[in-house]
Amino acid sequence: MECGKRIERPVLVLNASFEPINVCAARRALVLVLKGVASAEETSSQHVRSSRAIFRLPSVIRLLEYRRIPHQARALSRKNILMRDRYTCQYCQRTFPGSDLTLDHVIPRSRAGETSWENLVACCHHCNNRKGNRTPEEAGMKLQRQPRPFSLHTNRHLMRLLARSDVQWRKYLFY
Repeated sequence: MECGKRIERPVLVLNASFEPINVCAARRALVLVLKGVASAEETSSQHVRSSRAIFRLPSVIRLLEYRRIPHQARALSRKNILMRDRYTCQYCQRTFPGSDLTLDHVIPRSRAGETSWENLVACCHHCNNRKGNRTPEEAGMKLQRQPRPFSLHTNRHLMRLLARSDVQWRKYLFY
């Protein structure tokens, strides 16, 4: 695997109490370990080199000091909507790469539909064109599930989905 892809791999971040709190790129995780802010609990078989050393990339890191994590709202963004909806069109239930999905306003903006977590869904181009400037009911379409804001539950669920590709995460995510 080329170095650029290796250092962008997801790494599970644990609080000092071993509670999963985030996912970051391997580059950021390695910086936190080298600064002495975190320790590598699990490492991958991948490594990076500097002029003087070879470093195994972490797969799971744990912060050395407990950090109180306030309840924080996730930013409303295209990326977060696609992640929440698991890159799946909410009308036809087919999964697509992010570049093949659009964001659909369930209640169209022309009808005072807001740009909010509760009114935006991932949608393929075909379904978005079919729905047009109508509500799903008017277009004879049905949403897979009602859109909701990103929550702690959603975040943990995404961590579990990512853990499918990295078995080292499983013991920290309460499988």
